[in-house]
This record gives sequence, C-alpha cells and structure tokens, in this order.
Amino acid sequence: MISKLFTAALACAALANQAIAADTLFGQNEPEGYADRVVVVTPGTTEVNVDRGEVITFVDGSKTFSWSFATPSNISVVNLATVAPAGFFDHTVKAYIKRIPVYDGG
Repeated sequence: MISKLFTAALACAALANQAIAADTLFGQNEPEGYADRVVVVTPGTTEVNVDRGEVITFVDGSKTFSWSFATPSNISVVNLATVAPAGFFDHTVKAYIKRIPVYDGG
C-alpha cells in the first residue's frame, strides 16, 4: 500500500515539475492587464512574432491568457500549446521570439 502511495506521489511531483519547467523555460504566465499587446487568434493564425521579454495577451473568442516571453537566449520558437491553458488552441500556433540585445547580453 505504501509503495502505491509513494509511486502516486512521485507521479504527481513529476507532473508538477513538468509544468514548472515549461513555465520557466518558455517564459511565464502573467495576469491580464500586464500585456504589451494583444494578439487575436483566428483559425488562420499559425505563427506570431514576439520580442524576448514581451508580454502578450492571446484572445480566441471568449478565451484569453497572457504570457511573458522572458525566455533564455537559446529559445527562439515556442509551440504555444505547451504554455497555453489546456484546450486553448485547436491548431498549432508557434511564437517566433526575436532576439533583443538587452535580454540577450549584447
């Protein structure tokens, strides 16, 4: 019984660590109202250009989420489905992150 509980606890910790890793590696979730700009997502939206460090609010109908692209300099593209709330996107949308010298060390 204890080993089953321990295994379940490890599985939960692994899932939590994956969520934290995505949140820190690809930027971080931000509350609404902090966005530098708003991007309306349509069925034809397949890519978005963003600046490193920029906060974007994504809108799809009545659904919204805001994301800060404070990413390491080696990250130049993010599949937004990996950072958006579950079910936000019904198709692939990639964010292409522009290098900004102030964030990338020169």
